[in-house]
Order: sequence, then structure tokens, then C-alpha cells
Amino acid sequence: MQTGIAFRPSLLLLACLASFSLALAAPLAEPTGKVLLTLSGDIAHSNKGDEAHFDRAMLDALPSHVIETHTPWHRGKGRYEGPLIRALLERVGADDAEQVRIRALNHYEAQVPVADFRRHDVILAMTRDGEPLSIREYGPLFVLYPFDEHPELLTEAIRFRSVWHVERIIVP
Repeated sequence: MQTGIAFRPSLLLLACLASFSLALAAPLAEPTGKVLLTLSGDIAHSNKGDEAHFDRAMLDALPSHVIETHTPWHRGKGRYEGPLIRALLERVGADDAEQVRIRALNHYEAQVPVADFRRHDVILAMTRDGEPLSIREYGPLFVLYPFDEHPELLTEAIRFRSVWHVERIIVP
């Protein structure tokens, strides 16, 4: 006769996914460091009025992803790391959005279909080769597509969506 609880990997996976979803639904903490990114518009979770402000530590706490790729703006292949943009949108309750506007420090804006973030692992790159992205290196935040993994992304439209010096994401 068997006693105790049988190990069931599928149940463990389900429990992990449920706890991850609960963590993402938790209220946003207040940033304690310099705010690097603001999300505004049609978002469900905010921490400063009707906006969501993120400092580096808050962005680091999101699910991170690495892209090793060449870009049209850098020499050689780089190892870029940062949160998946789809995870960021989910964190603020905007994962049903159809498009977003991404604004740079110089007020350049690009309309980006959220389908891009569902179809590809697009990140908000924060580091290159382990070093934080400086303003000189297109930082501190840079929308980066996996160009080497998907060469079909090397189009003019995608280059215009690859905003660097990101400061704000607006969810219409």
C-alpha cells in the first residue's frame, strides 16, 4: 500500500505557474532608486497616481531574457539582457493591449504592435556583455529584437520600433 503524496510533475508545474501569476498580480512597490521607466495609459497596476514607475531593481525583478545578436547599431555580436517586454506589460496589467507607443529621452516615439512581443522574445535591454547600457551605448533601456535568431526582423519597420534611450511606454 502506498502512503503519502505521490510526486506529480504536472501538479508542481501548475503550482509554480499559479504562484508566478499571483506575484505578477501583486501591487507594484514604490521605486526606491532613480526611475528609469514609466508606463502610462490603459494599465491596471500603478504605483504613482495612474502611472507605473520602475527603477533598475524593479526591472531586474521581472523575468529576464538574454539575446545574443548583432544589431544594425553596434559592432560585433553582443550579449544583451533585460526583461521581456511582454512580461513588463503583464506586470502592469496591460497584456491585452494591441499596441504601445514607446518614447525615448529625446521624445522620439514609435508605435509597436504588441503582437511583436508575443511572437518574438523582444527585451528591454539593460546590459550588453554584462555591463549596464550607458546613454552612449543606447541605454539605459533599449528595445531589442532577436535579429540573429530571426533575420527576417532586419527591416526598416523593425529598426524604427527598436527604440533606444527608452523612458516611457504608453498603452493607448
